[in-house]
Amino acid sequence: MGGDVDGSTLLSRRQYDESDVRVRPGKSSRPRTKDRPAHLDAVEGMVFSVDRGRWGVVLGGDPQRPVVAMRARELGRTPIVVGDRVGVVGDLSGRPDSLSRIVRVEERTTVLRRTADDTDPFERIVVANASQLLIVVALADPPPRTGLVERALVAAYAGGLAPMLGLTKSDLADPEEFASQFADLDIPVLAVGQDNDLSDLTERLTGRVTALIGHSGVGKSTLVNRLVPDADRATGVVSGVGKGRHTSTQSVALPLPSGGWVVDTPGIRSFGLAHIQPDDVVAAFTDLAAAVADCPRGCTHLGPPADPECALDRLEGKSLRRAQAVRELLASLASNDSW
Repeated sequence: MGGDVDGSTLLSRRQYDESDVRVRPGKSSRPRTKDRPAHLDAVEGMVFSVDRGRWGVVLGGDPQRPVVAMRARELGRTPIVVGDRVGVVGDLSGRPDSLSRIVRVEERTTVLRRTADDTDPFERIVVANASQLLIVVALADPPPRTGLVERALVAAYAGGLAPMLGLTKSDLADPEEFASQFADLDIPVLAVGQDNDLSDLTERLTGRVTALIGHSGVGKSTLVNRLVPDADRATGVVSGVGKGRHTSTQSVALPLPSGGWVVDTPGIRSFGLAHIQPDDVVAAFTDLAAAVADCPRGCTHLGPPADPECALDRLEGKSLRRAQAVRELLASLASNDSW
């Protein structure tokens, strides 16, 4: 199945503990498949939740066909995260207490990663195979902080996701001033507060897998409940995969009525980027990636005085303005201040 799938019914009460999945930075996120059984009879599916050694999988990407699965022994400790495309065998009936097996994890097309901070030796995979990242920011109460936005943008570009900004509480502050800081990156900026029409956002989400991140209190869960009316993120009782009470402390993929998925993630306190290098970010921009081919070895692309021979300084017009905007993002790699 592809990275973008459709869904019309709700699977809202599933859990996923992001801390369960850790891989060392520099290691490939691709699951190892050498010398493993082919399992040609496996049915394709997408992971929508993870909870205590059990995975919720929708077969064929169809929300009406959920199963609970365990990881097959031959996969060892292969990390399996929300958004992974997997092969499943065994009891695929989806009946209560039935259990199938994940026997294959397909190569990931995109990966959103983070570390706890910039000294953390482990990176955590937040979501796999999402095509977009919606960064939800409140314009007031709490006031917006560019630190999280910049770092989330860095992670999106490095992981292959197309970023968007979703601004809430626009009735309390003018969105133009905040949005103008990212204008040269050509990022879609949408008003997504309680009183805003969501038709533009819904159109952008339809048929895609989109991860949502943001600080606690910015209105992200409220937005999710508007997009998926029966999501019941705060009060639903977990069934099928988990046994406890479902809150926004776990990530979960929810099917949109119009088709596609949103992955709601916990409120973020920090967004470490220990696993990302400057070239990972620059590579996301075609014009900049071509230019840095002429940079000297070891160039961090920050420009003078750190990099007096950086080829980005030879760009002109829009490309130069974009280069300056990307340098602002690269500068955030050196600072992980409290937000």
